[in-house]
Amino acid sequence: MSDLIQARVLKGFRDMLPAAEIGRALLAETLTKTFRSFGFVPIDTPALEYSEILLRKSDGETEKQVFRFEDNGGRDVALRFDLTVPFARFVAEHKDELYLPFKRYHISKVWRGEKPQAGRYREFTQCDFDIVGSDSAAVDFEILSLMKTALAAIGVTDVTIRLSHRGVFNRFLANRGLSDRSEEILRTVDKLSKIGRDETKALLADIAGEANAADILAYIEGAGDGPGKFEATLAIIEKMAGGPAEDTQRLRDIRAFMNETGIADSFVLDPSITRGLDYYTGVVYETFLNDLPGIGSVCSGGRYDNLAGLYMKDRIPGVGSSIGLDRLIAALDELGRSVTKPSFTQAAVFCQREADMALYQKAASELRSRGVACEVYPDPKKMGQQYAWAEKKGIPWGVTLTRADSAASGALSGLTLKNLVTRETLENQTPDQAAKAILG
Repeated sequence: MSDLIQARVLKGFRDMLPAAEIGRALLAETLTKTFRSFGFVPIDTPALEYSEILLRKSDGETEKQVFRFEDNGGRDVALRFDLTVPFARFVAEHKDELYLPFKRYHISKVWRGEKPQAGRYREFTQCDFDIVGSDSAAVDFEILSLMKTALAAIGVTDVTIRLSHRGVFNRFLANRGLSDRSEEILRTVDKLSKIGRDETKALLADIAGEANAADILAYIEGAGDGPGKFEATLAIIEKMAGGPAEDTQRLRDIRAFMNETGIADSFVLDPSITRGLDYYTGVVYETFLNDLPGIGSVCSGGRYDNLAGLYMKDRIPGVGSSIGLDRLIAALDELGRSVTKPSFTQAAVFCQREADMALYQKAASELRSRGVACEVYPDPKKMGQQYAWAEKKGIPWGVTLTRADSAASGALSGLTLKNLVTRETLENQTPDQAAKAILG
């Protein structure tokens, strides 16, 4: 009987091979650069938190999805299911060390015990960006603008960002005496795109009655999509909510910023966007790929003015968004636009004689000092094997040399480059010439 353990991973978890992980890393690097261009700084928080920290402001569905257990010290702990709730704890714990407004980004893994499906895993990476310490419409707009800019930076330009305001919806429900059932209604409306209009109406009727269900559907449908519908929908929901107020003025201000910066066409006022989590209090939004709307939102978030209040007496307003990196990558794969790359290496120095390994290492060092990502093949195998290795790894250039290439002064000269894609050969190259050719 074999003592070998079967190599396998848990359902909903994955290994990442280099080509896929490099593509993910490149996307994360591009997003990081974009976040920094808006003045955001990185933070990190533990993967494991006390369960009461994560679950104090959550519904029963969230608790069902959390990986929760008792640790060796008898503590009730859980793996974080998003990056927003840990951030609220972070703000409360470090409020005296932070400056306000404070802009953070955080790219890291989270865990949810939900049913795995296309683009959804139990372990996945989120890219969060938040601003705390300001209740300004300008801050709400900056998050929305950053969403569009960040996605465009990674080549995702054909998107529709749908937004609404929880405050307007809450006023609408209060006018109909439904405030005590608002959370249940919000969660039901949040399922509209998944279960359809008829089933949503039936569920709403069970919660609020037939007449109210019809009114709720009229509210969330607004004036529909299309040019000019933002303002028309805003007029409808404002009237149904009882008239003008700060919440509808906030939407008008945000719209004015969109028009002024020329990005208004990417945004739709969609009152059916509610975001099911309880901590959202103001503007909320979700982002859909126009070529692949069925995969769901790839970037979502909202304003959560009261979230940090669970952990501190001071009220610190906040707003943020999150890009689901794994779902976005799955969408790009389906659209044939995924970013994959087998390695970062631009040139490989081939090994012809083991005795000359010091010279090969010198050549690689000279090329690296000139900005070329370079590695040395470590064994004097047949050149065909070395070429096959480099090509499989996606290395575009091969470098060969002999001891005669080293001048008495120790300077390298006469490097031979071979483009492994075009088979073009460049002989007698100095390190400077070689680097220039490799870097293009």
